[in-house]
Amino acid sequence: MDHARILVALPHPDDEAYFLSGTLAMYIAAGAEVTYACLTLGEMGRNMGVPLLANRTTLPAIRQAELEASCKAIGIQDLRMLGFHDKMIEFEDPALLDHRIESLVKELAPSLVITFYPGYSVHPDHDATGAAVIRTIARLPAAERPVVHSVAFSNGHQQRIGAADVVIDVTPFITVKINSILAHRTQFQPEKVLGGLKPTDPAICGKYGTERFWTYRFPECKEQPEEAALCSN
Repeated sequence: MDHARILVALPHPDDEAYFLSGTLAMYIAAGAEVTYACLTLGEMGRNMGVPLLANRTTLPAIRQAELEASCKAIGIQDLRMLGFHDKMIEFEDPALLDHRIESLVKELAPSLVITFYPGYSVHPDHDATGAAVIRTIARLPAAERPVVHSVAFSNGHQQRIGAADVVIDVTPFITVKINSILAHRTQFQPEKVLGGLKPTDPAICGKYGTERFWTYRFPECKEQPEEAALCSN
């Protein structure tokens, strides 16, 4: 097994489901221990279920319960809620964000960290979370750095950072992935996800059966001005 200890750092409940649940299920099936550090409860989200399952008051608790169900579906052994505010990560004190990530890295000594690729992940919370991870890992001596796999999906990202170098066929875990997605009942409805098809239907496997990651190249980040700041902080 390539990675026995994995740390996932993402800002929202449901980020894990859509982008990497199949990959995590694959690693866990091979014996990996996974810690998911979720920075917020997604409490500012506007989706509250169809029909309505939550309101502004009840949404935080419901989204945490949905996340716990998603982690159970995937097999994630260790869920940490970091308690930051949804849609506010970009305004948080970078030193505080980095400290929380650094504490987890020191405690867990992961060989692989998975997060968003800063600058190429669309949502400000995604970019800010990825930036905190990169700043933290960049401070480690090169020999002590875990591998960082990052998720990118902004328009035109491949023109800037190239194609993903880690492409994983997760169709053997497609049912786990769909169960993880549908655990977030306020965010995803079965009809929209599956369209009446079974998770193993070729159309569903074609849509959800591949997960892509970019291995973050720390020595190369200084060649891109917007990333040089991450490495120098």
